[in-house]
Amino acid sequence: VQLQASGGGLVQAGGSLRLSCAASELTVGTHTMAWFRQAPGKEREFVAVINSSGVSSYYADSVKGRFTISRDAAKNTVYLQMNSLKPEDTAVYYCAARLSYSITGDYKDYPYWGQGTLVTVSS
Repeated sequence: VQLQASGGGLVQAGGSLRLSCAASELTVGTHTMAWFRQAPGKEREFVAVINSSGVSSYYADSVKGRFTISRDAAKNTVYLQMNSLKPEDTAVYYCAARLSYSITGDYKDYPYWGQGTLVTVSS
Protein backbone atom coordinates (compact mmCIF):
# COMPACT_ATOMS: atom_id res chain seq x y z
CA VAL A 1 0.00 0.00 0.00
CA GLN A 2 1.30 3.41 -0.97
CA LEU A 3 -0.17 6.85 -0.32
CA GLN A 4 1.60 9.63 -2.21
CA ALA A 5 0.87 13.09 -0.86
CA SER A 6 1.68 16.18 -2.90
CA GLY A 7 0.70 19.80 -3.36
CA GLY A 8 2.38 21.42 -0.38
CA GLY A 9 4.37 24.61 -0.64
CA LEU A 10 4.84 28.16 0.55
CA VAL A 11 1.82 30.46 0.47
CA GLN A 12 0.92 33.80 2.01
CA ALA A 13 -1.73 34.10 4.66
CA GLY A 14 -5.15 34.19 3.06
CA GLY A 15 -4.03 32.09 0.13
CA SER A 16 -5.06 28.63 -1.00
CA LEU A 17 -3.49 25.26 -1.69
CA ARG A 18 -4.86 21.91 -2.79
CA LEU A 19 -3.22 18.78 -1.47
CA SER A 20 -3.54 15.46 -3.27
CA CYS A 21 -3.14 11.93 -1.98
CA ALA A 22 -2.81 9.30 -4.70
CA ALA A 23 -3.37 5.75 -3.52
CA SER A 24 -1.93 2.56 -4.97
CA GLU A 25 -2.71 -1.01 -3.94
CA LEU A 26 -5.60 0.51 -2.00
CA THR A 27 -9.00 1.62 -3.24
CA VAL A 28 -10.32 4.89 -1.80
CA GLY A 29 -13.84 3.64 -2.46
CA THR A 30 -13.44 0.97 0.21
CA HIS A 31 -11.38 2.96 2.69
CA THR A 32 -12.01 5.87 4.99
CA MET A 33 -9.45 8.52 4.10
CA ALA A 34 -8.17 11.27 6.35
CA TRP A 35 -5.72 14.14 6.56
CA PHE A 36 -3.63 14.85 9.63
CA ARG A 37 -0.96 17.46 10.23
CA GLN A 38 2.01 17.90 12.49
CA ALA A 39 3.62 21.22 13.25
CA PRO A 40 7.19 21.47 14.60
CA GLY A 41 7.30 20.50 18.26
CA LYS A 42 3.64 19.53 18.33
CA GLU A 43 1.70 16.29 18.24
CA ARG A 44 0.03 15.01 15.11
CA GLU A 45 -3.51 16.35 14.90
CA PHE A 46 -6.60 15.45 12.96
CA VAL A 47 -7.65 17.76 10.10
CA ALA A 48 -10.39 16.12 8.02
CA VAL A 49 -11.85 12.74 7.12
CA ILE A 50 -14.16 11.33 4.46
CA ASN A 51 -15.78 7.93 4.63
CA SER A 52 -15.47 5.17 2.05
CA SER A 53 -18.70 6.07 0.27
CA GLY A 54 -17.73 9.73 0.07
CA VAL A 55 -21.02 10.71 1.67
CA SER A 56 -19.84 11.70 5.14
CA SER A 57 -17.01 14.02 6.11
CA TYR A 58 -15.86 15.61 9.32
CA TYR A 59 -13.47 18.44 10.13
CA ALA A 60 -11.43 19.73 13.01
CA ASP A 61 -12.93 22.91 14.43
CA SER A 62 -9.76 24.81 13.52
CA VAL A 63 -10.27 24.23 9.78
CA LYS A 64 -14.06 23.99 9.50
CA GLY A 65 -15.38 26.34 6.84
CA ARG A 66 -11.91 26.81 5.29
CA PHE A 67 -10.85 23.28 4.27
CA THR A 68 -12.72 20.76 2.15
CA ILE A 69 -11.92 17.08 1.78
CA SER A 70 -13.03 15.25 -1.34
CA ARG A 71 -12.20 12.18 -3.33
CA ASP A 72 -12.12 11.06 -6.95
CA ALA A 73 -12.73 7.32 -7.10
CA ALA A 74 -11.81 7.14 -10.78
CA LYS A 75 -8.39 8.63 -10.03
CA ASN A 76 -8.13 6.81 -6.70
CA THR A 77 -7.13 10.11 -5.15
CA VAL A 78 -8.20 12.17 -2.15
CA TYR A 79 -7.90 15.94 -2.01
CA LEU A 80 -7.73 18.61 0.65
CA GLN A 81 -8.67 22.06 -0.59
CA MET A 82 -7.32 24.63 1.83
CA ASN A 83 -8.57 28.21 1.63
CA SER A 84 -8.01 31.28 3.79
CA LEU A 85 -4.79 29.78 5.07
CA LYS A 86 -3.33 31.07 8.32
CA PRO A 87 0.24 30.91 9.67
CA GLU A 88 -0.99 28.42 12.28
CA ASP A 89 -1.84 26.01 9.44
CA THR A 90 1.89 25.57 8.84
CA ALA A 91 2.70 21.88 9.24
CA VAL A 92 3.57 18.67 7.48
CA TYR A 93 0.29 17.24 6.17
CA TYR A 94 -0.20 13.49 6.02
CA CYS A 95 -2.90 11.43 4.35
CA ALA A 96 -4.00 8.21 5.99
CA ALA A 97 -6.36 5.35 5.27
CA ARG A 98 -8.27 2.65 7.09
CA LEU A 99 -10.36 -0.21 5.73
CA SER A 100 -13.65 0.80 7.28
CA TYR A 101 -16.87 2.63 6.49
CA SER A 102 -16.84 4.56 9.76
CA ILE A 103 -14.95 7.81 10.27
CA THR A 104 -12.61 8.57 13.13
CA GLY A 105 -10.19 11.34 13.95
CA ASP A 106 -7.84 9.20 16.03
CA TYR A 107 -4.57 8.72 14.18
CA LYS A 108 -4.07 5.36 15.95
CA ASP A 109 -7.00 3.95 13.96
CA TYR A 110 -5.20 4.41 10.63
CA PRO A 111 -2.72 1.72 9.58
CA TYR A 112 -1.75 3.27 6.23
CA TRP A 113 0.13 6.58 5.93
CA GLY A 114 1.65 8.72 3.23
CA GLN A 115 5.03 10.39 3.51
CA GLY A 116 3.73 13.90 4.19
CA THR A 117 3.87 17.18 2.33
CA LEU A 118 5.01 20.46 3.88
CA VAL A 119 2.70 23.46 3.95
CA THR A 120 4.19 26.77 5.03
CA VAL A 121 1.98 29.83 5.46
CA SER A 122 3.76 33.15 5.81
CA SER A 123 2.23 36.11 7.61
